Amino acid sequence: MGGKETGAPLYEALLLHAQRNASSFHVPGHKQRGIGYVSDKASIYRELLAIDVTELSDTDDLHHPEGVIAEAERLVAECFGAETSCLLVGGSTAGNLAMILGSCAPGELLLVQRNVHKSVIHGLILAGARAVFLTPEIDPETGLALAPSAGTVAEALGRYPEAKGILLSNPNYYGHASDLRGAIEHAHRCGIPVLVDEAHGPHFGQHPALPASALSLGADAVVQSAHKMLSAMTMGAYLHLQGERIDRQAIRQALRMVQSSSPSYPIMASLDLARWQVDSEGSGLFREALRAAERIRGGLEGSPIRTLPLASPLWRADPLKVVLTDATGTLSGLALRDELEALGCLAEMADDRYVVLALGTGTKAEDGDRLANAAAAIIHKFGLAGRSYSVKNSLSPIEPADSLISSPVAFSRGTLPTELVALEEAEGRLCGEWVIPYPPGIPELYPGEAVTLGAIRRLQQWRLQGARIQGAEDPRLERIRVIVRD
Repeated sequence: MGGKETGAPLYEALLLHAQRNASSFHVPGHKQRGIGYVSDKASIYRELLAIDVTELSDTDDLHHPEGVIAEAERLVAECFGAETSCLLVGGSTAGNLAMILGSCAPGELLLVQRNVHKSVIHGLILAGARAVFLTPEIDPETGLALAPSAGTVAEALGRYPEAKGILLSNPNYYGHASDLRGAIEHAHRCGIPVLVDEAHGPHFGQHPALPASALSLGADAVVQSAHKMLSAMTMGAYLHLQGERIDRQAIRQALRMVQSSSPSYPIMASLDLARWQVDSEGSGLFREALRAAERIRGGLEGSPIRTLPLASPLWRADPLKVVLTDATGTLSGLALRDELEALGCLAEMADDRYVVLALGTGTKAEDGDRLANAAAAIIHKFGLAGRSYSVKNSLSPIEPADSLISSPVAFSRGTLPTELVALEEAEGRLCGEWVIPYPPGIPELYPGEAVTLGAIRRLQQWRLQGARIQGAEDPRLERIRVIVRD
C-alpha cells in the first residue's frame, strides 16, 4: 500500500488559479489579498486566502461536481475502497445528517445505536423519523460503551421489520472498535442498509496495526472525519457510499441541503491533500505516530498511570488512541488532563476516569517521549508510585436499560411546555432538553427520554468533576428542564 502518484487535482487547480493574477469581481470580499494589518504580519493567512475562492470555471462546484472536485472525489473513493465518495466541509455532522435524511422519510423507522453523537439525534429530528435505540455492549473491564451486539441487532430486526436501516457508531471516542461483521450481515439479510458514523476511524484499514474499516466489512454508507486522525483541516470529512441498498441521489440531495452553498475551498483542498498523502505514503504515513504510541505505552508500563490495553474479547483498540487512567483513583480523568496540559501536553478529551490522547499523521515519535515524561512528573508530584491501584473501572457511562431494545421514539421539530426542577427531583419525568457532556458529544439525556435514578447519579458525577455540559439551560446541573405533566 502506498507509493501511488495520483496527484491532488483540486489543490493543484487552486494553485494555478492563484497564479493567474486575475482581478476578482466575485466573492469572497478579501479578493485573495489578506486583511489589513493581518496581511502584513501573518503570511500563512495571506497564503491561505490565495486559494479561498468560489465556484468558477476552473474550480468546479461541490454541489454539482464535474471537473476537479469530481476527480478529487473519484480519487477519494478509490483510496478508501468506496464506489462513490463525497467531500464534506461541515464535518462528519453533515454526513450523518445527509445519511439519515437520505435514508428515511417522516414517520419512518431507523434502528439507532444508543450512544451516538448528537448530530445523529439532530438528523432524526430534521427527518421527523422514529428511532428504536439499541443498547450498546458495555466492556466490563473499562466500563466503556461499545456498539450493540450482533444478537441485539438481529433481535431488533426481527421485532421491527419495517425499519429502513440501522445506524451504528464505530469506533467509540476512546478508539475501541467493535466487530461489525455480524450486525452488517444481519441487516443485509433483511435487505436494509447499514449506516456507520466512523468519524474517529478515517485511517482504519490503512495499516496492518489498525482495525478494519467499516467499508471493508460491507457497510453501505460511512462517514469519516478526515481532520481527526488524517491531515485535513478542521471540518474536513468524507462520506463514502457503496451498494444498491442506499439511494445515492437522495443522500447527495440531502448534502446540498445541509452543507453551505459557499463551501470552503481551503477545507476541500486539504481533503484532497489528505487523500493524496494516504495514497503516496501508504502505511508509512502512520509510522511516527505508532512509534509515539509505543513510547507512551512503554514508558508507562507498570506505573500507576496506566494505558488501556489494545484488545479485549469485545473490541480491538485503535493504537493511535492512547487512553490514560490514574489507577490509584487519586486523580480523575479531568484532573489528570489539567496536569498534563500544565506540562504542555494537550489531550483530546477527558471524563471522570479517563484521558484520551489522539495521535495522528502529524505526530512525531518524540511527542510520545514528552507525554511519558510529563506523566512521570505527575506521578512524582502526587506521590502515586507508593499507592495501591487497579486498572478495573466499574462505572459505565450509559445507564443500563431494562431492555436492550427501546420502544420506538418519535422525533419532531415541535416543542412541548417545559419547567425547571431540581436534578434530584427529576426522576421519572421526561427530559425537556439536551444534556450532553462534551466531548465526547454523546447525549446523556435527550428530549423526551425518561430521567432515571442512574442518570441522575451519573449527572451528579459529571457536575462534581466540573465537566462541560452542552444543551442544558443550567450548565451546573443543579436544575434540569423537564416536560410539564398533563
